Amino acid sequence: MEQMKDTKAYLAFRQRRRKFDFILIAAVFALCVFGLIVLSSATLSFHNDAHLKRQMFATALGVFFMFVMMFIDFRVWKRLYLLIYIVSIGLLTATLIFGHGETTWGSRSWLKIGPLNFQPAEFVKIGVIISLSTFMEKIEDINKPFSLIKLLIFAFIPVALILRQPDMGTAMVFVFIIACMLFFGNISCKYILCAIGGVLVSLPIVYTFLDPYQKDRILDFLDPAANTSGSGYQYNEGKIAIGSGKITGKGLYHGSQTQFNFIPTKETDSIFPVLVEELGFIGGFGLLALYGILLYRMLEIARQSKDLMGSYMTIGILAMFLVHIWENIGMTLGLMPITGIPLPFMSFGGTFQLVNLVSIGLILSVKYHRKTDGN
Repeated sequence: MEQMKDTKAYLAFRQRRRKFDFILIAAVFALCVFGLIVLSSATLSFHNDAHLKRQMFATALGVFFMFVMMFIDFRVWKRLYLLIYIVSIGLLTATLIFGHGETTWGSRSWLKIGPLNFQPAEFVKIGVIISLSTFMEKIEDINKPFSLIKLLIFAFIPVALILRQPDMGTAMVFVFIIACMLFFGNISCKYILCAIGGVLVSLPIVYTFLDPYQKDRILDFLDPAANTSGSGYQYNEGKIAIGSGKITGKGLYHGSQTQFNFIPTKETDSIFPVLVEELGFIGGFGLLALYGILLYRMLEIARQSKDLMGSYMTIGILAMFLVHIWENIGMTLGLMPITGIPLPFMSFGGTFQLVNLVSIGLILSVKYHRKTDGN
């Protein structure tokens, strides 16, 4: 009898253990530690540790909420999806009315509530992913024209509000997330081709409405050597830093481009050149390997989920991470135009770090509360 109890306890322990995605959790912890180390070097020349302390606090808070979100059944958010959507729209509207940041960052993207100063659009990413996932689950066939129109209106109202800030980079992140979720929802190829055609046709029109600095970024991407001391300065200095890192790098805290402040926004948008200059190809490859593990585990959780909303939500979060990684690293390598897109778990930003970790918690919840054939 005692042996049967021990066997049941062991089986129950194994069942609970299988609910945890230890590989994903380990990859996230490794990225957080890696990010704090690189950030400590990027901010060393500032001669104060305010950035590092704030990032450490945001990381600790984010890890706490990551596990809180993991233990909350993700299906709870289905019942709250309309409230989450309304709050998201409210935050973006409040940002347009009361927000700030136009002088410093060129867009009204920040909102100050008491002592809190944050970017609502970062939290709205999670809200839109949860809301859109539930909305998609409720639609029987997204390829019916009326259903698709309702879905697109629902999805693109937040995008329109973000464009009004104006924050083109964040808006493009939202568009990529929505596109990936629709693709995973088996949207018809004819709609995909129509969307691609519409984007290509509208590009010259959109270009005429861009601000001068946005046009400069596109021109610098097409011809990086045209204005290396002006609008192309950030890309040029980042490229020098990456090239000088070679295989093993110059050593942590010893990168000349980094420590002598030649790299603009080195603690945020341009932190990848800091990493490669000081830790070389090995450091850069190590970061990409960790990102690869992160994205692979997300894809596996989405594939194994028996809940449609859980699958859509996981794909949306995967797309969010993918576009940030691709755009940030791509712009430093000359593969993408320069934008203000930060690098997950590496770039300084308390709101961004917190949102990333909460997003991971949602994915872990999909795995932890996954229905199996036995329940």
